[in-house]
Amino acid sequence: MKNKTRLVNKKAYSPRYIEKKPFFSEKEIIFRSAGRAKVFKISSRLQVIVIALVCCICTWSIYSYHMYNKSGRIINHKDRELVETRDAYVDLMSDFVSIQKNIDSVLEQITKKGGKTSSELDRYKRQAMAVEDKIKHITATKSWADDKKISEKMSFNEVLLQRDMAISERDELRKQLDELEDAVRDIKAAEMDVFSRVEALALREISKIKSAFNSINVPIKRQGLYFNPLANSKKKNSRGGVFVPASVSKLQDKEMSDKVSKIYKAVDDLEYYREVVQYVPLGKPVWSYWMSSKFGYRSDPFNKKKAGHKGVDLASRTGNKILVKAKGRVVKVEYSKRGYGNNLTIDHGNGFKTRYAHMNKIYVKKGDYLNVDDVVGEVGNTGRSTGPHLHYEIIYNGRPVDPLPFMQAKAS
Repeated sequence: MKNKTRLVNKKAYSPRYIEKKPFFSEKEIIFRSAGRAKVFKISSRLQVIVIALVCCICTWSIYSYHMYNKSGRIINHKDRELVETRDAYVDLMSDFVSIQKNIDSVLEQITKKGGKTSSELDRYKRQAMAVEDKIKHITATKSWADDKKISEKMSFNEVLLQRDMAISERDELRKQLDELEDAVRDIKAAEMDVFSRVEALALREISKIKSAFNSINVPIKRQGLYFNPLANSKKKNSRGGVFVPASVSKLQDKEMSDKVSKIYKAVDDLEYYREVVQYVPLGKPVWSYWMSSKFGYRSDPFNKKKAGHKGVDLASRTGNKILVKAKGRVVKVEYSKRGYGNNLTIDHGNGFKTRYAHMNKIYVKKGDYLNVDDVVGEVGNTGRSTGPHLHYEIIYNGRPVDPLPFMQAKAS
């Protein structure tokens, strides 16, 4: 029963503060001492008065401190202006006296150079003397501008004059040096631009040749082969080439040296690819033609049976010139009545050979060395042929490949 009553009492005591008291409500301060408590009450009015008084005191303190600092700064500023004015006056007076001391020599130099007439020089002297008299008059009325101080200032100003002349010469030399450095930078920028253009041209040419090699590798891969233009390269083991001196010029820096190295590498690669491409048959062996038969299987023109065709037939007029499209050596010249008629074979190296058949005339003989675009004969209708045309074959490592991509490839 007691426990129940205690629970009821706990539940009944639950104070709630519903009304919010104002900030300046009546306050109580309780002091406890020796077991006794004293209560001091502070009314709302007294609180407002105390806070207002504290704010007034703080505002006055801040204002007084600000005015004190401001007055001190103003006084210090005026003192500095007074000192600077006095020093400036002494400097001006001593500078003028120094200039007046050397005025004869200056006027003499001007007269020698013919820069002024005598009347103008006399007027200049009179003006200078008038200014000097005014300065002396002012000096006599100022106790702080004594002769000793002016003499010391004159000696000091002469030293400063010599120093200023040296500084002026130094600045002129520095200006000329800056102009020279600007010119060097402009030259370097122009050289870098030229180098970039040369490198871009070399890389563009290499890209064209590589693109041509990629296109001819398409039919070669169909035969299970691959043409690598770098396969026979001896660049790693060989020595020689263009002499590139190590620069000792102060104008050369790492950026320019790296650019020159890239250019020489690009040019060296371009020369190598140009050398290789001369031995790869790229281009059309006959200028004017139409293709009468493609590479691969076809219907035989005589018995209409399906048969393999190792090259392409380029129909053209009898007598049209046949060109060799790569350097090489003639390894075979023959006539076959029931086959290719007048035909020849050229070995270009790197695994490439070309065959020309049904020719009307042959201009070369076995063992001849040929260059690109040399004429080897004429289009004809000899052998097993139905009309004037050139039977053109390209053989790589003993296997015939489609000549059409070779004819369409452009390396320049």
